[in-house]
Amino acid sequence: MADLKYAEAVRAALRDEMRADSGVVLFGEEIGKLGGVFTVTQGLQAEFGEDRVLDAPISEAAMIGWAVGAATEGLKPVVEIMFMDFVTVAMDQIVNAASKLAFMSGYQYQVPLVVRMPYGGGTYHGPQHSQSLETWFAHVPGLAVYCPSTSSDAYWLLRLAIQNPEPVIFLESKALYFNESGPISERPDDRQALKCRLVRKGSHVTVVTSGRMVSRCEAAAATLSSSGIECEILDVRSLWPLDMETIAESVERTGKLAIVHEAVEFCGWGSEVAAWIAQNRMFHLDGPVTRIGSARSPIGFSKVLEDATIPTVERIEATISDLAAF
Repeated sequence: MADLKYAEAVRAALRDEMRADSGVVLFGEEIGKLGGVFTVTQGLQAEFGEDRVLDAPISEAAMIGWAVGAATEGLKPVVEIMFMDFVTVAMDQIVNAASKLAFMSGYQYQVPLVVRMPYGGGTYHGPQHSQSLETWFAHVPGLAVYCPSTSSDAYWLLRLAIQNPEPVIFLESKALYFNESGPISERPDDRQALKCRLVRKGSHVTVVTSGRMVSRCEAAAATLSSSGIECEILDVRSLWPLDMETIAESVERTGKLAIVHEAVEFCGWGSEVAAWIAQNRMFHLDGPVTRIGSARSPIGFSKVLEDATIPTVERIEATISDLAAF
């Protein structure tokens, strides 16, 4: 397969799963004739028809409620929430219905539902369209949470999500849609697909990150390398299940850990990684576990205001440098 932009990789995964399984249906606001606000579903309604690519009313709660019912009756709905921020009005359906129906029915019902959500900053859409709320979903039993950072992972993880008999929250960085591109690899082993991806080898500091922060950590690591600090970067492709084994093995080698995520630092998913390492690998640490996340503040519209909130390459570099010198 030729190089694909991140958005194209998501579209290719949807198309290939729809061709392979007639039970896969898409549902979302303006995803049909318009092709989605980010053009991700462009052309799919023309190929598969209005019965399988459905334009939804402006009601996220209704969208998820319909999809949960459809999933229990044998379909495989893939719902697009136009911006992750809008999922707040559908939390009841996701948290109290989709995630719990299998358990509450004694597993007589399954809910093979995927909720796709463009998230995060980088497009300067302001405080109600730029949030990273992934930690909310990682906290909920019954939900899987995938967060690919490359075109290849976006393709394969979405196909894996659609094939999953359990509900999956699928996170797509808006900033990566047209700024990230690459070849689609051969199909990975399903057991390895959700493991952390080794982005860069290093011996001084383990850097655990995800989404568009991966490229920022790579940029920071390149500069730090020139001053003798070698970072080992791990890309967390799944927040649940979370691959702590790979993270632990890296920390055992480096002795230092920095966690970088776009979510608000306070109570972000990095706190769980930090706590687990402190509890289970404390005697391998040669310095404090460090978290680098967004400020607990709404995100402004301009690049200047967004950079004051979300971790920048410069802040990541400075923080890791201090940790390496500890």
